[in-house]
Amino acid sequence: MAFLPLSCMSQNVVNDATTPLHLMKPAYKYNYGVMDRKDVKSSIDRILDYLDKTTFAELDETGKHLRKGDFRLTSYEWGVTYSAMLRAGEVTGDARYTKYAIDRMDFLCKQAPRFIKMKNEGEDIDVLMEQVVSPDALDDCGAICCAMIKAKGIKGNKNDKLWQEQIDRYYDFIAHKEFRYSDGQFARLRPVKNTVWLDDMFMGIPALALHGDYDEALRQFRLFREKMWVKEKSLYRHGWTPTESGYHPSFFWGRANGWALLTACELLDVKEDPYILDCFKQHLNGLMALQSSDGAWHQLLDRNDTYLETSCTAIYAYCLAHAINKGWIEAEPYIGQTLLAWNYVAAHITNSGQVEGTCVGTGLAFDPAFYAYRPVNNYAAHGYGPVIWAGAEIYAILSTHCIKTNDSAVHYYPVDPKTDKPIFYVE
Repeated sequence: MAFLPLSCMSQNVVNDATTPLHLMKPAYKYNYGVMDRKDVKSSIDRILDYLDKTTFAELDETGKHLRKGDFRLTSYEWGVTYSAMLRAGEVTGDARYTKYAIDRMDFLCKQAPRFIKMKNEGEDIDVLMEQVVSPDALDDCGAICCAMIKAKGIKGNKNDKLWQEQIDRYYDFIAHKEFRYSDGQFARLRPVKNTVWLDDMFMGIPALALHGDYDEALRQFRLFREKMWVKEKSLYRHGWTPTESGYHPSFFWGRANGWALLTACELLDVKEDPYILDCFKQHLNGLMALQSSDGAWHQLLDRNDTYLETSCTAIYAYCLAHAINKGWIEAEPYIGQTLLAWNYVAAHITNSGQVEGTCVGTGLAFDPAFYAYRPVNNYAAHGYGPVIWAGAEIYAILSTHCIKTNDSAVHYYPVDPKTDKPIFYVE
């Protein structure tokens, strides 16, 4: 039997002596590492193009109904989308995003007096415009009121009477007409009376702060914190209702925790309150421990047998990136998980601009099966605003922070490692 010389064998064998094995390419399921900000912009541009073609700021042929598209212009999900579009326009400099939000909100403001007149004259009006002219729940008005307040000073809307009338109409319901628990906290009459939903942190509190009543916003935040925060998990339960035993089932639904985290971000944008910042950081600590290796979070955050969900992952990606951009948290400990989350989200934007993997609208329950088996759908409107918001904020991070891979891992560099001088993104 003939044997090859060891010198010949070493040319073909991959082992510790011949190859730097630590540089082998891992089999990641999704992209890993530092993305190009042009790719981030391209991803959210696809969503913008899709939404611009499928959501119409016009009436149908009867003149009495909104022309139907793929999504509802008056929903809270679209209030989130309007805020996200405004942020995307701000950080990318692409006026199309701002125009999308302004045009549609302007259309609703201008149509409101006409539909109020129709309603007063006894006509049945489009149920979507009913939300605009006679809001009956925080879902009807909170998120879109926030977006309108943010947009009011843009493109000449600062002194627009119809915009102010619509903001006042929304705010009046939030501040004075929404049902409340005995201690004054926002509550609901469904599924049973005196039910507190974590969603309503976002549906009501930011509008209070943006409208100028920060004290009431802070009071509401504290009331939610008292009932919904589970210290042992560093997470918020989704629902609460008064019980004689004091037992409150705790199901940590991903998107609801997103609304809570987003509420803290919105309040911190108004005022960097130390209490809110501390709550925000505590919540982040609970969430960061539960991120999956693919970058996403589960539908029920602490139950790995539930599916990975896009909308909550996008909200967390936005809040992380925004907090880094604002200096509320330091970049290095969080930057890897932030970009990991965005890579997951970006992989769930289709070529046509739809968002995949978003849980549909979800009520409140006190059992795990209800949450675990909620369907996902590309037409679940809840995913679009968060994904645009996340993409915009990731774009901003890549524009102002030096992020590189070192030994295959993602790291933030406050200064150029070679020159010790501050370094920022360069085209």
